Amino acid sequence: MRINYKINLALVLLAVVLAVACQTKNKNTQETKSDRPNVVIVYMDDLGYGDVSAYGSTTIHTPNMDKLAQGGILFTDGHATSSTCTPSRYGLLTGVYPWREKEARVLPGTAPLIISTGQITVPKVFKEKGYYTGIVGKWHLGLGSGNVDWNTHISPGPNELGFDFSHILAATQDRVPTVYIENGNVVGLDLNDPIEVSYDKNFEGQPTGLDNPELTTMKWEHGHNNSIVNGIPRIGFMKGGESAKWSDIDMADHFLAVAQDFVQTHKNEPFFLVYTMQQPHVPRTPHPRFEGATGMGPRGDAIAEADWCLGEFMKILENEGLLENTLILFSSDNGPVINDGYYDDAIEMLGDHTPWGEFRGGKYSLFEAGTRVPFIAYWKGKITPAVSDALVCHVDFLASLAKLIGSESTTPDSEELLDVLLGKSTVGRESLVLEASTRTAFRMGEWALIPPYGGPALAKHVNIELGNAPEWQLYNLNDDVGQQTNVAKEHPEKLQELITAFEAIRGEDYTSFKKPELK
Repeated sequence: MRINYKINLALVLLAVVLAVACQTKNKNTQETKSDRPNVVIVYMDDLGYGDVSAYGSTTIHTPNMDKLAQGGILFTDGHATSSTCTPSRYGLLTGVYPWREKEARVLPGTAPLIISTGQITVPKVFKEKGYYTGIVGKWHLGLGSGNVDWNTHISPGPNELGFDFSHILAATQDRVPTVYIENGNVVGLDLNDPIEVSYDKNFEGQPTGLDNPELTTMKWEHGHNNSIVNGIPRIGFMKGGESAKWSDIDMADHFLAVAQDFVQTHKNEPFFLVYTMQQPHVPRTPHPRFEGATGMGPRGDAIAEADWCLGEFMKILENEGLLENTLILFSSDNGPVINDGYYDDAIEMLGDHTPWGEFRGGKYSLFEAGTRVPFIAYWKGKITPAVSDALVCHVDFLASLAKLIGSESTTPDSEELLDVLLGKSTVGRESLVLEASTRTAFRMGEWALIPPYGGPALAKHVNIELGNAPEWQLYNLNDDVGQQTNVAKEHPEKLQELITAFEAIRGEDYTSFKKPELK
């Protein structure tokens, strides 16, 4: 009996010790979570300022995007670093202006990685502070070091730039290879059916949109007439990899499920996630359950689908009790484009909708609509809802988020604007250099400056004004937000002031540029 008593007493004491230890662990875990907030960047593709109802759209309704805006900071003067996707993503992840990197242009699917593995990146900043880092969705920053063998491990890529986990498409939905890549390996690949990819010539016996239009379910308008996958002609040629090819109509659901799983798997540790949706980039292939959702064809329906995906993703954060400890930054990689290579009734069904909002231009353009995009910061319980006119840019994420997690990492181009993102200040950037297909423009306060550039004023295929003109252009956005009146001659002193400030940052080699690639 005495022995049993001692055993029982020992077991009771052990239980007490374990309970205390468990409580201490839970307390420490909670303290760690509160001290180290999660961060999620939700990045849209070609979503315009006027495509979101919180930004004025009355034709497309985006209730989940609106919920972020109504509960967070809605920025009216928020910018991508470029009016095309590869450069804008480069600027976001590196905190460096994309015009400083000559390879930061619209890339083919076979391009090598354009970010150096030794370069500071946003995910590296988080990883160094103990975060689990991930990217899910579109990549389009190159992979490997050239001549990628898609049938073996692909490196370097996102995982060599600070991402612990990556589940991506290599370039864009309209480019080959049309497969998902997870942590450097093609998902679902059958090595008995190896993948071959070329952007120079077709593989013998492979149909193309140009030669076999009868095999397509989507008609190409310009540039998209090579290999046919799922009835859609693409940019580039591909052979093999049948078991690994994605389903276009299921892509949004696919990336959503991976992003949700990322959150659930890493909910008990601080995480950083970049969730890069493909909508509404071409080819627009919303799931059939969204067809007709907006009455504006595939482009409008793809935006409705993206809004739903955002709502479903937010539900996971809410259900897991993570909203109060997660900063969400929502934006788009560049301004809108209507017809970008396929006939999908986007123009015919546009009606009164203005994807560019009240601004001039769009994707590829130096005018404001090229880079001024939806830009929202949301953190439940930490951010007081407001509208901010501060000038902010994606290039500032690196320095600002570093400050948030206690890192001193920065770059010369990235400004620390954490208080602005959190709504504690309305003082944004004093100036900003913006890029469009290697051409650059300049913002300083309410003034917008565009240098003289040759080339067409209008990109006819996409019907977008590029901003090219033989003379300097100066616009006061307070008086003329639509940039209709060039006041350079009326304000010579202000013009020279901006030119001097612009050249101090940009240098004097800004007159050389490459022709925009409209794809």
